[in-house]
This record gives sequence, C-alpha cells and structure tokens, in this order.
Amino acid sequence: MQPMTIAIDRPTRQKLLGFDEFLIRYGDDNRYELIDGEVFNLEPTGQHEEVAAFITTKACVQIDRAGLPWFVLQRGLFRPSNIGMTAFRPDIAVIDPAELASEPLWADQSILTRGNSIKFVAEVVSSNWQNDYARKVEDYATLGIF
Repeated sequence: MQPMTIAIDRPTRQKLLGFDEFLIRYGDDNRYELIDGEVFNLEPTGQHEEVAAFITTKACVQIDRAGLPWFVLQRGLFRPSNIGMTAFRPDIAVIDPAELASEPLWADQSILTRGNSIKFVAEVVSSNWQNDYARKVEDYATLGIF
C-alpha cells in the first residue's frame, strides 16, 4: 500500500473565520474543518477512506463484543469549547450516548463540544500530518481524549 496523501494541504481561504461563520458557510459539507480560523478542505483519497472504514469496522466489533452502548461517528464536527476558532472533523470518533444530553449543539447538529462525549478518536494521518497528527493529538489530549 502506498502512503496516503490529501489533495489540498493548504487552507482554502485566506480570511480567518470564526466558528459561527464556518458553520454558515461549510457546516453541511463534511469535507471541511476549521483550524485556528483557517478552513481546510479535507478531500480524502480512496486509500484514506479504506483505512478509516477498516478502523471503523474494528471499533464496531470491539464495542459490540464489550456490550457497550457506544457508537461510531465518522464525520461529525468536534468543536473543543476551549479553542474558539477550531472545529475538527475526526475520521472516526467513538461516542458515549449517555453524555450527549450534556452536548449543547447535538440535538440540532452533529456537533460535539465536550471531551467527555468522545471515548476514542482516530485520525488517518495524511500528508498534512501537522494538522492530523501534531495539532489534533495535542488538542485531543488536553481534553482527555486519547
């Protein structure tokens, strides 16, 4: 298998956006995420999607085996409440539905804001590893997500 790449490694816009403006412009399109006010076009490759699907399948099997009520959310938006101009789209996130009642945006949109709601997250690292690995891992760890 050859290394995965992401089609666009640079932000799609130069003007910084806040979270609310990002939601208005890109909220319904799961190809975009917001990092420090910059919009990134994710455009995953076929190989990227294969790896994400493989991880999702394995996670679902383990959740089922353990008899847990959790589910896998693949393209939801995660907006850490302590990071104002950032909203990630994890490739795979294992969600605890018992925590969703405390999520202020969940009832209307697939947006999570609390680390307690996410039990596990996986990012398929692409050529844009600065965001996928270095930046996101640090932010997830700060919120207790490993």
